[in-house]
Amino acid sequence: MRKFVFFGGKGGVGKTTVSSAFARKCATADMDTLLVSTDPAHSTSDVFDQQFTDTPSSVEGIPNLDAMEIDPDEEVSRHLMETKRALSDQVSAAMVNQIDRQIEMAHQTPGAYEAALFDRFVDVMRNSPTYDRVVFDTSPTGGTLRLLSLPEFLDGWIQRLLLKRKQSVKLYERAAIGNNEPRRMMDGDPIIERLQKRKEMFEFATETLREDAAFFLVFNPDQLSIRESERAIEQLESQELLVAGLVANRLTPEPDPDEDGRGARYLRDRVAIERERLETAHKVFGPPIVAEIETRISEIKGEFLTDVSSELAIDVTV
Repeated sequence: MRKFVFFGGKGGVGKTTVSSAFARKCATADMDTLLVSTDPAHSTSDVFDQQFTDTPSSVEGIPNLDAMEIDPDEEVSRHLMETKRALSDQVSAAMVNQIDRQIEMAHQTPGAYEAALFDRFVDVMRNSPTYDRVVFDTSPTGGTLRLLSLPEFLDGWIQRLLLKRKQSVKLYERAAIGNNEPRRMMDGDPIIERLQKRKEMFEFATETLREDAAFFLVFNPDQLSIRESERAIEQLESQELLVAGLVANRLTPEPDPDEDGRGARYLRDRVAIERERLETAHKVFGPPIVAEIETRISEIKGEFLTDVSSELAIDVTV
């Protein structure tokens, strides 16, 4: 299994439960593991009965396991302030207020949320050499797919900006003559330097996601969840990302054979429908279904989390 493992799927299918169970499985196998929640509706703290922040901290009672929760709203604010500071250093004082207004407007447009979260997301991948495995509990499918498509989309845009900036600096050099020699402005240009760093970040993200990341989709045995998973597989594979498997979660437990009340009859009918849908999923999905997890009566934490982790047929070795 690759170092970076992502669990995604439709909202409410149980991504946090499954990602937490897999992280625990890795930690139990003596792997230094980091569990990262990028879902705005953080539930990781609820699973482990412990509050987490955007800085990794040890999970109590589970050796080798750290966890963190990235707050998207805080990341947008931080991204906004960093962008303001970077541009304020590169424009005249008279333009600072106008630049600030333009940046604030830009951060209210579609995609700003994903761009800010993406920076933190890449930062975590770049700064995790001490971990053997990093497990991501992602936001619902749509947001995750937009996030993962950013490197390919923005890399071309950054390259065009970089080319335009170099062309403009080159023209300026030709026009600015001092002591009969051109003034060299290309080296040390702050805008070129910033664009180059962004370009390198996108290249790192693209290579890492394609070469050292594996994706698992969690779905429930209902048609909407299965269809969304099917579309997600197509989009992930179109970006050359590895979909290593799927997890069927919240399956209805079958009643005992001697039970024949109204509730038992309902459960048997429900189980029959779910089995048909699982058979369809086995036929439709290319990646294998690596676990079929039944619904538990209580919240999945503690020993229940250990039980779920044992049901995940996912290799934990790197």
